[in-house]
Amino acid sequence: MIGITSFGGFVPRFRLNRQTIFQAMGWYNAATFGIAQGDKAVASHDEDSITLAAAAAIDALGGNDRGKIAALFAASTTWPYDQREAAAILAAALDLPERLRTVDMADSLRAGTSALLSGLDAVQAGIDGEVLVAAAECRVARPGSVQEHLYGDGAAALVLGNQDVVAEFKGAYSMSVDFADHIRQAGQRFDRTWEERWIRDEGFLKIIPQAVAGLLERCAVKLDDVAKVVFPCEFARAHSGIAKRLGLKPEQVQDPLFKTMGDSGAAHPLVMLVAALQSASPGDKIILASYGQGSDALLFEATDRLAAMTKPRGVLGYLDRKEDIQSYQRYAVFRELVPVEKGIRGEFQAPTAFSTLWRDRRGIMGLVGTKCTACGTPQYPAQRICVKCGAVDKMTDYRFSDKRGKIFTYTGDMLAFSVDPPAVYGIVDIDDGGRLYLDFTDCTLESLKVGMPVEMSFRRKYHDEHRGISGYFWKAVPAQA
Repeated sequence: MIGITSFGGFVPRFRLNRQTIFQAMGWYNAATFGIAQGDKAVASHDEDSITLAAAAAIDALGGNDRGKIAALFAASTTWPYDQREAAAILAAALDLPERLRTVDMADSLRAGTSALLSGLDAVQAGIDGEVLVAAAECRVARPGSVQEHLYGDGAAALVLGNQDVVAEFKGAYSMSVDFADHIRQAGQRFDRTWEERWIRDEGFLKIIPQAVAGLLERCAVKLDDVAKVVFPCEFARAHSGIAKRLGLKPEQVQDPLFKTMGDSGAAHPLVMLVAALQSASPGDKIILASYGQGSDALLFEATDRLAAMTKPRGVLGYLDRKEDIQSYQRYAVFRELVPVEKGIRGEFQAPTAFSTLWRDRRGIMGLVGTKCTACGTPQYPAQRICVKCGAVDKMTDYRFSDKRGKIFTYTGDMLAFSVDPPAVYGIVDIDDGGRLYLDFTDCTLESLKVGMPVEMSFRRKYHDEHRGISGYFWKAVPAQA
């Protein structure tokens, strides 16, 4: 038996109400009034597709042995680099073993299910270990466009294997067609879309039902026996139209999450699948169908292990944690849609020393320090001499990224440049020992207090537009139950 052994998701904390978008840009495109309902999930200024994927992967991995991961397949159409593998950055952040196969999937909204199928193929072929699949999206749309309302940010991750399977893989059906509805040429920032009605009628309403029908025939399964059918569609009416065309009952249709987070592109089929698994019961059959230059349709069946597994926060858990971004202008600054005055302190960014990053990669990317084997004291950064007992070269590697802590002290700095002022930083005492000096994020200065529990989050430390470099490190965020 092969299939999904664990799963996780992530939705950014910020939400932007679509009425806020319309109030700011409706004068330019009054036709968007009809879709200006609900919220869209918005990545913060220190989040991108890599950090979102990392958060979802951490949720999926939980307390599992990361040494069992033999491959990492990552999917997105918005990776920050064209030539630096996102999966390799993710592997470093997750502190996965370097004896790892990593692959980036991109260029299509079907990339998420392409990564999933590749992972399942690897497990079926007998790869020595488990496969981690992570998909994330952080798409930017032109101000005033329909897509600005539709797109939302999010991520999902699945661990695949042949032991302790919580959702067995039963079969798949794929079709590939060059249906060019969304295109983005190399070097461009925004998508170009064709006429909406044509995309809806010739694309979504025909391709997805055809793929689902092919899967049902191949797996000899009747639709009445399926508990949930998961399929993305950025148009709410077309989503209902697909369900009607397939003959689905309302309870068989997975919530597309349009009103709560928006469409997260290549990640969205997996995001919806994670939400479906969070509500599934053993024995439930779930069909997953993607869309983008064709469709991949996959059939899973939940096993008895699903009820016994340690529950992740998942998509539903992160949807419950939200804060209204309130200001369209703030959103536009986070997305770098408008230039802002950075001042003397913000206009200079020291170049990344990649040689230093390479030498200290586990400490910087994986937040790995050391623990004294003589007295048991964790310490960061890695040390040869214990800060407590003075023992020399009695250290073992110790990962801080999956630990919680409490705020020892903090400050808000209005002089240091920050895209979201004030810059907030301080000292965190780790629960199991050790002390870290970190930036705080996903919070306001007023919401913090000494003794507050926090956890670690992999974030973008800076974006150097001039050199085309994104630097990453770990920050502290208020702990979520």
